[in-house]
Amino acid sequence: FIIVIALLGCPYSRLKLMATDLGELLVPYMPTIRVPRSGDRVYKSECAFSYDSPESEGGMYVCMNTFLGFGREHVERHYRKTGQSVYMHLKRHVKEKATGAAGGAMPRRRNGKVFLDLELNRDFNGDDYEYEDEAKLVIFPDHYEIPLPNIEELPALVTIACDAVLNAGSAYKKQEADSWEDELQVSKHARSLRQHDSGVRIPPSGWKCAKCEMRENLWLNLMDGTVLCGKWFFDGSGGNGHALEHYRETNFPLAVKLDTITPDGADVYSFDEEEAVLDPYIAEHLSHFGIDMLKMHRTENGNHTDNHVQTRASEWEVIQESGLKLKAVYGSGFTGIRNLGNSCYLSTTMQVVFSIAEFQRAYVGNLQRIFDYSPLDPTQDFSTQMAKLGHGLLSGLYSKPPIKSELIEQVMKEEYKQQHKAISPRMFKALVSKGHPEFSSNRQQDVQEFFLHFINMVERNSTGSENPSDVFRFIIEERIQCCQSQKVRYSQRVDYLMQLPVPVEAATNREEMIAYEIKRKDAEENMRAPPEPVRAHVPFTACLQAFAEPENVPEFWSPALQAKSAGVKTSRFASFPDYMVLQLKKFTFGLDWVPKKLDVSVDVPDFLDLNRFRSIGLQAGEEELPDLMPPIVIPEDTRAPEIDESSVMQLAEMGFPLEACRKAVYYTGNMGAEMAFNWIIAHMEEPDFAEPLAIPAYMEPDLPSSSLATASPLDNQPPEESVAILTSMGFPRHHSIRALKAMNNNLERALDWIFTHPESEEESAGISDMIDSEPKDTRYELFAFISHMGTSTMSGHYVCHIKKEGRWVIYNDHKVCLSERPPKDLGYMYFYRRLSSC
Repeated sequence: FIIVIALLGCPYSRLKLMATDLGELLVPYMPTIRVPRSGDRVYKSECAFSYDSPESEGGMYVCMNTFLGFGREHVERHYRKTGQSVYMHLKRHVKEKATGAAGGAMPRRRNGKVFLDLELNRDFNGDDYEYEDEAKLVIFPDHYEIPLPNIEELPALVTIACDAVLNAGSAYKKQEADSWEDELQVSKHARSLRQHDSGVRIPPSGWKCAKCEMRENLWLNLMDGTVLCGKWFFDGSGGNGHALEHYRETNFPLAVKLDTITPDGADVYSFDEEEAVLDPYIAEHLSHFGIDMLKMHRTENGNHTDNHVQTRASEWEVIQESGLKLKAVYGSGFTGIRNLGNSCYLSTTMQVVFSIAEFQRAYVGNLQRIFDYSPLDPTQDFSTQMAKLGHGLLSGLYSKPPIKSELIEQVMKEEYKQQHKAISPRMFKALVSKGHPEFSSNRQQDVQEFFLHFINMVERNSTGSENPSDVFRFIIEERIQCCQSQKVRYSQRVDYLMQLPVPVEAATNREEMIAYEIKRKDAEENMRAPPEPVRAHVPFTACLQAFAEPENVPEFWSPALQAKSAGVKTSRFASFPDYMVLQLKKFTFGLDWVPKKLDVSVDVPDFLDLNRFRSIGLQAGEEELPDLMPPIVIPEDTRAPEIDESSVMQLAEMGFPLEACRKAVYYTGNMGAEMAFNWIIAHMEEPDFAEPLAIPAYMEPDLPSSSLATASPLDNQPPEESVAILTSMGFPRHHSIRALKAMNNNLERALDWIFTHPESEEESAGISDMIDSEPKDTRYELFAFISHMGTSTMSGHYVCHIKKEGRWVIYNDHKVCLSERPPKDLGYMYFYRRLSSC
C-alpha cells in the first residue's frame, strides 16, 4: 500500500507505465465489484438524485456493486452511506459536426468513440452532432482513476464487470419491454413500401368502398390508393372483406383505416403480417395520395377535413398558440419536461403541482433531509423522486438561456433556433406507474385519472409527515331523498376535484350548430367538401347549474320502505379546499363505444365564487331516513351467478374474449355494458383477463371465521388496485379498505357497503375537524389549466398554461414560452387558488 500511496501523487503518464500495479490496487475492492445479472438494472443515463447524465459537465458515476448512477454532486453521499468505493465514471462529449460533414445518418454506436447505450437527452437533431464517449474506473475516497478499456492490466472479473456495465441496455427499456410487450411493432414493409404513381388523390370526405356501397370501416391501401371495406369482426359485421380480397389479388400489404387519421397517427394493418402495425413513414405515405395528416381533424361522422378547407383555426393550433412568435423563458420554474412517448399527461400534471407552494415546501424545501435519509435504492423511493423532480423544475439548472457567443454564431449562420433545455423524468415515471396497467404503458392517458392516481400516491407516502395533497381535499355533502317517503339522508365524502358536466344543449350558438349539421349531412350525401365546423359555445354558468341540479337515483334502496325506490340526490360543499380543481366532463362514449371528446368552448372565468354551493345540512321539517342496511341476499349457488347476458354479448361483439366479458359484467354488478366496458379497459392487460370467471365462496362479513381467527391483518389486505378505484371516487382510504374486507374484495358489493355504512364518529372525526375549521371565504382565482388536443383520452396531446409573475406561461413538453393568447375556453382541467380572506 506504500507503493500505491506513492503512485497517487505520480503524473498520469508514469502511472500508465506501471500497469502491473493496477491489479494489486483493486484487490481490496474485489469482493464489492459485481457483474450485472440478467435481472439487474444499470442506471447509467440518469442520476438517482438529479437529472445529471453522462452528457453533464461532471459526467455520471455508476456504482460497481448496486449499479445505481450518480452525478458528481451526489456520488459522495452514496460512498459515505454505503462504503462502496469503486465506481465507473461515464462521460459523453458532444460537439457539432464540422461544416460540410455528411449528414442524414445517426452516429454509429459501436465505433470506438460511441459505445454507451444511452438515450439522447439533448434538444437537437442527432444528425448534426458527433459523440465521443469516455469511461474509467474511479476509486473513492482518493478519486484514483483507471482509464478503460484496460483489459490486459485489470483482473478478469473487473474486466467482465466493466464490459457488462458498458454494454447493459437502458434500465427503463427493460421495464418498458415488460410493460409494453403487447405494443404494436413496426411493419417490415414500412421502409421499403413502393407506392404506385397512379395520380390517385383521396378527398377529405364522401368515401365509399370501390367494390360495394359500404361507407364505414373503410381502409386505404397504401400502395395503389384503393379504398375498400374491411371485415375484422368475428361475427362478420363491419364490412364485406374487400380490402382483404384486394391484398390476395395484388399482395399489396399495408392499409390505413381512413377515419383514424389524426395529426398524432393512424391505425395501420398489415395483411402479410396479419396484425396491426406501426408505420413510421405514415405521413409520407399518406401525402402520396394528397392527405396531409398534420392538418387532419376528425368530424362527428368519422370523416375528416383539413385546413385547406377550414378557415377556423384548429384546436391544435389555438391551444399550442401555433403561428405566434412566442418568447422562450428560462430559469427557476421555467424548466420543460421531455415527452417520453405520450407522457404529456404526466408532464402537465407535475408542472402544475410544483407551481403550488405546499408541494414546493414539502419536497424541495426538505430536499437535503429527504436525500440524506433516502433508502439504499433511492430509485424506488417516492419522496426522493418527488424531491428530485421538484428540484429539477425549480432550480433553474436545466433551464439556462444560450450564451451570447452561441446566439451570434447562430445568427451568422442564419439558422437561429431556440434551444429549450429540459429534464427527462424516466425514473419518476417508472416509479409512479409501477404496477399500473395503463400508466406503465407508452399509450396516451387521461390527465384527470393520473391526477387522482398521483394524489393517492402522495397520501400513501405521507404517513407521519406533511401531506401536501391536503390542499386539494374537500368534503362533499350528499343529500338523498326518497321520492315516496320524502325522508332524507345526509352523508359526506372526501373528494379532490369538482367534475362539471358540459350541457351542449345550453350552447348559445345552437342555431348555428343546427345549420352546420344540415350542411354537413348534405355535403356528405352529395360527396362535397364539408362546411367549416362549428364549435359549441357553452356558458360556464350552465355547467355550474348542471352540477347543482338534482340527480335521479333509480335503484335507491329506501330504509323507510325497506325496498328499492326512486331517489333524488344533490351535492353541495361541506368544506372548500385551498386549491380547487375543476374538470370539464368533455369526454363521453360514442355509439361505437369509443371514447370521444365534445368539441366545445366554455367561457371559464378568472375568478370564481362557490359560496352558493355551500351545504346547509338537515333543515327544519326534514325527517331523516332510518339507519338501516339492506338485507344481504346470499346466492344459492355462487358458482353460477346471475349475469346480464345481453351486456355480455354486446361486449363480445366488440371483439373481447367471452369470459372477460362475463367477468366485466359480474364485477360491475350487472350495471350495463358501459360500466363493464370501463372495467375491461382497466383490466385487459392482466394475465388472467380471459380466464373463466371464478367466484369466491361467500362468507358473512360480520361472523367470525375460524380460518381467519389466527390470520395476520395483512393476510386479507385488499388488492391495491381496488383500493385505488374506491379512493379515486372520493371515499377515504381506511373506509375503502374496510368495505373491501367486509365484502371479500368484491368491488361492486364494497361500493354498496360504503353507501349503507356511513363512517363512524371516530372515522369521521377528521372530516368534522375540516368542516369546523373551514374559512368562510369561497372565492378563487384561476392560476393554471391543462388543455387536451385530440379526439379521445386515448390519443392526442396535453399542454398546460400556468400564471407566473403576472404572466401566462405555456408549457408544451420541453418548450416553455410566454403565452400570447392563453386559450382558457378550450381547457380540460382548471386549477384555482383560494383568495385571501383579508
